[in-house]
Amino acid sequence: MKIVFMGTPDFALACLKALDESPHDIVAVVTQPDRPASRGMKLMQPPVKDYALQKDIPVLQPEKIKTTDSMIQLAALGADIFVVAAYGQILSQKLLDMPKFGAINVHASLLPKYRGASPIQQAIADGETVTGITIMQMDKGMDTGDLILKHTVPIDNNDTGGILHDKLCKTAPAALLEALRLIEDGKAVREPQSNALATHATLITKQMAHLDWHKSPVDIVNLIRAYNPFPGAFARLGDVQIKIWQAKVAEDSGGAPGEIIRVCQKEGIFVAAVGGAVNITELTPSGGKKMRAEVFIRGRTITVGTFLT
Repeated sequence: MKIVFMGTPDFALACLKALDESPHDIVAVVTQPDRPASRGMKLMQPPVKDYALQKDIPVLQPEKIKTTDSMIQLAALGADIFVVAAYGQILSQKLLDMPKFGAINVHASLLPKYRGASPIQQAIADGETVTGITIMQMDKGMDTGDLILKHTVPIDNNDTGGILHDKLCKTAPAALLEALRLIEDGKAVREPQSNALATHATLITKQMAHLDWHKSPVDIVNLIRAYNPFPGAFARLGDVQIKIWQAKVAEDSGGAPGEIIRVCQKEGIFVAAVGGAVNITELTPSGGKKMRAEVFIRGRTITVGTFLT
């Protein structure tokens, strides 16, 4: 089939590579415009653009895909189907109706659970033990289209957002290629989603990563896992902000939420939460490097009874 691929980050890149190695014909890649990134705010190309240019695949980077010019460009490509994976813009119904087989989306959850922008992080934050990849037929809603197929992926107790992202990147290409075979052969069965079972994963904000010690230790540890490596869960120790990368539920008890109840050179920092405590084992102080908690303790005086806020 003639495919227009729409995607932007590394998650999308895994799918693009699989399509490029398949018999399908990628007539163009549509991705977000280059954006400033890193401390130097240097313009950075999306990962899928880098790959497409290396493979001499035409690249389109409209600021807004709904403009008349964009519509004309896409219509001229004569695609049989649009394949969308973490593109970052909403497609109009007119765009969705343009190709013969419409548009399909590669989504990193088992829909209808975790529609929206952050399904990987939200699944971990909620303590889920399984997630997966869903291929759906797109409609004008936010991840509300008919389901074509699902591939499940387990979430292990120590999985972070980064680890789960990489697991899903390995699963997504096979799911996508299977869905395309079904569509091309006329064997795809479309199952409407149940809106009553839907949950949502909103765009992550910095405030969401600020730890609330008035939650249970399990909820706090899950949030730390979910936001590793992005955006990084954080708290404040006096006037020092620390990002917390690794933590576990501790057997300790007592203390008010956020109170440091124990400091152990070999084990790390123990902080009270609701119904228990959290043992912080890896962190980054503001302006510093990622380090084990025992290294952080060694260079500072941390007093039991002080608070993380």
